[in-house]
Amino acid sequence: MSIRPERREDRSAVHRVLAAAFPTAAEADLVDRLRDVVATKVSLVAELDGVVVGHILFTPVTLREGAFQQQAVGLAPMAVQPKYQRQGIGSNLVVAGLDACAERGDSMVFVVGHPEFYPRFGFEPAAPKGFHYIDEGFDPYLFVAELEDGALEGKHGWIEYHPEFDKLENE
Repeated sequence: MSIRPERREDRSAVHRVLAAAFPTAAEADLVDRLRDVVATKVSLVAELDGVVVGHILFTPVTLREGAFQQQAVGLAPMAVQPKYQRQGIGSNLVVAGLDACAERGDSMVFVVGHPEFYPRFGFEPAAPKGFHYIDEGFDPYLFVAELEDGALEGKHGWIEYHPEFDKLENE
């Protein structure tokens, strides 16, 4: 298995992976839309024997604290073809994605995800650190990873993903 940056010719394969991994094609459609509206991103694929079997995407998010705002990065979505799940591909995508974000100079990454999965990669619950997403009902699922020592110091507030993510609720 290899992990590499997504290429233009991977788009339909990525769409298939996302559509197969989630209950609907909403996440696949989201990634298709984000490609057109988000310039700065980390998009990686996992390839096995020349076939794309996994994908991970990191896009800008905004941290708002009153009038103050700061850019950070959000992980979403991450998917692996169902027949290849539970073989470490998703874990390898997360590690490679965090490394790519750190290399770009990103200092913190947020994710709304499974409480059993993300902490093993350095993600910590975000609510005790003063971060929230949409409403506090998401607190058990919001995590943050500090990629640069001290990046979270003195910060707190609400995390806003790109507005395209809001369309997921309506799909």
